[in-house]
Amino acid sequence: MTGFDAVFLSYDEPMADSLHSRLQRTLGGAVKRLHGVHGMRRAYRLCAEAVDREQFFLADGDFAIDTDFDPAAVEPLDEDVSMRVWRAVNPVNGLIYGYGGLKLIRRSALREMGEAVDVLAALPGSVEFAERAAGVTRFNQSPFHSWKAGFRECVMLTRGSEYGMADGDARWRVDAWQRSSDGEFADYAAAGAREGVAFAREAARPDQFERLNDPSWLRARFTTAHGDQAVSG
Repeated sequence: MTGFDAVFLSYDEPMADSLHSRLQRTLGGAVKRLHGVHGMRRAYRLCAEAVDREQFFLADGDFAIDTDFDPAAVEPLDEDVSMRVWRAVNPVNGLIYGYGGLKLIRRSALREMGEAVDVLAALPGSVEFAERAAGVTRFNQSPFHSWKAGFRECVMLTRGSEYGMADGDARWRVDAWQRSSDGEFADYAAAGAREGVAFAREAARPDQFERLNDPSWLRARFTTAHGDQAVSG
C-alpha cells in the first residue's frame, strides 16, 4: 500500500465482494469498506471518519480497477485541490470519462461538503481529472443497477452538470447513454437514460432532484416501469 488510505463504498451491488478483493490486491493492502449506508451524503461523510490520513482513495461498489494501476506512482493532491478523479470505461456504451471513476480525495473536504445533487460536486476547492482511465465502472450487474446508472446520470447531465461540463459535451454523453447497446443489461441502461431525460425536463423543484439520492424511491420508480421480476436479474 502507498501513503494513502483507501475506502470501498458499496450499497447493494451484487459484485461488491469480488470488486473489493480486486481493489485490495491491486492497491497492495487492506482497503476499508463501508457498506449499506442509507443516504449518499451520510455515506461519504462516514468515509472521512473511517480513514487515518488526510488523502485517501475512494472507490464505488461497482468499480473494477485495472490490475495494472500503480498506486505508488500517484502524486498527492495539491493544496487547493479537494479531489482527483480517474476516468472509467463505461461497459454499455464505450464512454470514458469521470463517471464511476476512482478518486483520490481529502477527508477534510468531505467534512466540509456543501449541497449538490451530484454529492461530490459540492466539495470545497477544485477538482482535477486524470487523463488515464483506472478501470471499468461495472454498474451493469442487474437490470435495476443498469437502469439506475442511466437514469441518475442522464438526469444530472440534462439538468446541467455540476462539475461545469460544457453543454455540448453533456448532450453528447446523454445521447451515448440512450444508445447503450453493449454488454449485459445495456437495454436497461438505455431505458434509464431516456426516462432520466424525461424526468429532468419535467422536474422543477430542487427537492424532486434530491430523490436521485434515495435508493427506495429509485427502486420503486424502476419496478413501476419495468416490473418486480427485473430488479435482481
